[in-house]
Amino acid sequence: MHLHLLALLALCGAGCAVAGPSYSLQGSWWVSQGNGSLELPGTVPGCVYRALYQHGLIQDPYYRFNDLNYRWISLENWTYSKKFKIPFNVSNWQKVKLIFEGVDTVAEILLNNVTIGKTDNMFTGYSFDITKVVRDTNSLELRFQSAVQYAKLQSKAHTSYPVPPACPPKEQKGECHVNFIRKEQCSFSWDWGPSFPSQGIWKDVRIEAYNISHLNYLTFLPVYDNTSQEWTVEIEASFDVVSSKPVGGQVTVAIPQLQTLQTYNIKLQQRQKTVKLLVKISKIAVELWWPHGHGNQTGYNMTILFVLDGSLNIEKSAKVYFRTVQLIEEPIQGSPGLSFYFKINGLPIFLKGSNWIPADSFQDKVTPELLQLLLQSVVDANMNTLRVWGGGVYERDEFYELCNELGIMVWQDFMFACALYPVEQNFLKSVRAEVTYQIRRLKSHPCIIIWSGNNENEVALRMNWFQTSFDLETYFKDYVNLYVRNIREIVLQEDKSRPFIASSPTNGAKTVAEGWISEDPDSSLYGDIHFYDYLSDCWDWKVFPKARLVSEYGYQSWPSFSTLEKVSTKEDWSYGSHFFFHRQHHVNGNDEMLQQANLHFILPQRKDSLLRLKDTIYLTQVMQSQCVKTETEFYLRSRSEIVDGQGHTMGALYWQLNDIWQAPSWASLEYGGKWKMLHYFARRFFAPLLPVGFEDKGVFYVYGVSDLHRDYNTKLTVRLYTWRSLKPLCSLMTSSAVIKAGEATILYKEPVPELLKRCQGCTRETCVVSFHLSTDSDLFSPTNYHFLSSPKDAKGLVKANITVSISKKGGLFVFNLKTSAVALFVWLDVGSIPGRFSDNGFLMTQKMHSVLFYPWKLTSKSKLQEALSVTSLTDIY
Repeated sequence: MHLHLLALLALCGAGCAVAGPSYSLQGSWWVSQGNGSLELPGTVPGCVYRALYQHGLIQDPYYRFNDLNYRWISLENWTYSKKFKIPFNVSNWQKVKLIFEGVDTVAEILLNNVTIGKTDNMFTGYSFDITKVVRDTNSLELRFQSAVQYAKLQSKAHTSYPVPPACPPKEQKGECHVNFIRKEQCSFSWDWGPSFPSQGIWKDVRIEAYNISHLNYLTFLPVYDNTSQEWTVEIEASFDVVSSKPVGGQVTVAIPQLQTLQTYNIKLQQRQKTVKLLVKISKIAVELWWPHGHGNQTGYNMTILFVLDGSLNIEKSAKVYFRTVQLIEEPIQGSPGLSFYFKINGLPIFLKGSNWIPADSFQDKVTPELLQLLLQSVVDANMNTLRVWGGGVYERDEFYELCNELGIMVWQDFMFACALYPVEQNFLKSVRAEVTYQIRRLKSHPCIIIWSGNNENEVALRMNWFQTSFDLETYFKDYVNLYVRNIREIVLQEDKSRPFIASSPTNGAKTVAEGWISEDPDSSLYGDIHFYDYLSDCWDWKVFPKARLVSEYGYQSWPSFSTLEKVSTKEDWSYGSHFFFHRQHHVNGNDEMLQQANLHFILPQRKDSLLRLKDTIYLTQVMQSQCVKTETEFYLRSRSEIVDGQGHTMGALYWQLNDIWQAPSWASLEYGGKWKMLHYFARRFFAPLLPVGFEDKGVFYVYGVSDLHRDYNTKLTVRLYTWRSLKPLCSLMTSSAVIKAGEATILYKEPVPELLKRCQGCTRETCVVSFHLSTDSDLFSPTNYHFLSSPKDAKGLVKANITVSISKKGGLFVFNLKTSAVALFVWLDVGSIPGRFSDNGFLMTQKMHSVLFYPWKLTSKSKLQEALSVTSLTDIY
């Protein structure tokens, strides 16, 4: 039978109702090995690995070296099967469809032993007409083909020229030819993730039956007209018309809070099945959707009711939000090149945030609770943006709904990353269906502010990352064909409300002018850049590019011992163990972390091997936090200035937010959501009002950085402490200065020798600088600090004795700390007890300090006391 790739319902929440019956096939299935040697119960949505694990046939796939031990699973062909009775009389309905919202990935589908279609794309929905095959009692089979073997065969069949890369670096312990299959790329491995190329039904599957007509998809988009200064909601609905006669009727759109109620006459025919409506919003004031930290996330309930011939009623409900987005690329005075920044509702907004990867190798383990926890942690750290990276998946509806509610802007990549791709007609046809499906599903979400064609493929091609000797012009043509003539064409057709860039990084308008592959895609004068440098001293801000927007940058660290302990055993618990080597997928990553740390810190000295490992983990997190802090603060203070032709930086998205398993990575949230030290640092350095201190040629500067919406009269307090004393040796307060809304301003500059002279008894090695901002409105910044020398060269730094008392306060816990001496990077850890602190990894310059603990699950004072460990820098020597 003919296979239809359909863009399925883009808007179907709690208020979704279908005219005919709908029967879910989620739940219990059977999973069997292709050769029939093994059969076991499975669950849909789900995958083969999870079925095997849940029935005790394999261990936790993340345990120790199981990513290699269980490689056989991905090389086998598996079958999902289910016998079921349909709870309605199918003969009463003119048409019956079998609908899959996500199949992973390559499968032949049989209903009652009749092949009804095939799938080969994880990222699109599939719909099959089963009217002539379906019975009251049915047997359904999905015969999967190994994704690894399929990709290998597709690559082998592409004989005209190579399409690199063939395989990942050996350190990733991954599979080959992932660019030949439309599947989550990182499932074949990445430099932060394992190889688990699974098979399964990863989203909803159901049967729908209907007469006369059926709504295939409905999508909408609010659009603002600058001339009339009015909002219009563009609605598009597509129907499958079964009736041989035209189907007439009415559609009513209601947005009660906006006093909007409009009715339209419509007529559906077999050849004219799409309805487009323009719903003008009356002159009533519309409350806009704003990013976190800039306003409210107001949304309005909208219902759309179709009343069609034959007493056919179809009602949909959704939340509609109103906001505009502009990507501004224009000349900047004093600088060659063009700006690259976003305006939301006409306001320039600095993108503060991180990059999102899949939250688990196995998507059925990603619960709504986990999504809520991870995304709440984004706004709790004062971020306003996530980039959904192009080597993972287009996230589920709940992800974008949460981003809408929390005010998280989403930079949305299409799922292409670090590779070239074949451009045969079948591949392009599949991609076009995928892109159309995803845009229709996602475009109503205000959180999405940009579509990006791919991750790093423009720069990979221009810089010949894959060292191909084949004619580059062929690859250039293929690139333009895929991202411009196909993907961009569909974006422009489906969604004119958002900007599109073909790649990230890109030179934006300059890339377009240069034929879509820029001469220098990493230019700091255009577009966005990705920047990594693990060997230079990360405390030296001069190594960082003063770019327009930095959408990737970062440093690795190891997750906490409590996270690693769950997937390891005692023989693994040393930094030089096979486990620690195996888990590191980035070339020389473990050595690079220690080399970077050793520039400013003494490496752990304790003789006990387990304590030394915990100290090393702690130090990698200190190093990562300081490095990302230094780099981010450089970007934050570069927003309002041009220096040597460069600057006006308007975005800092560090790599990466979250982890896919328990391993070293660039993440600030560990697998499961535990905050690393970096995430606490991000909460401070992304604060809406921040003082940033740095040195240039022996002069100490402090900038005030504001993401606030109005100007503030601000005073800066600077204090110098000796390492030996908890009382400041001296302090000064500047006279009031205005920090303008959304800008960075120099508040203070003084040569370091004069600053030290002001505080008699201070040298670079014996003192540290702390500073904070206060305003005339009881608004304070976090307290920041500046090291005048490396901590490893500090003189007078003594081991701090820190005691902690815990008390309960409502649903929270108060941790009261008392220290005997100045303590650096004070780290409170309660092991595997889920929750986060109000502050952590801080510099303790006062005798007493209190922090709150927010538990994510029920716990007790006694459990917290038992689990608590406190570490500061001198403890590891």
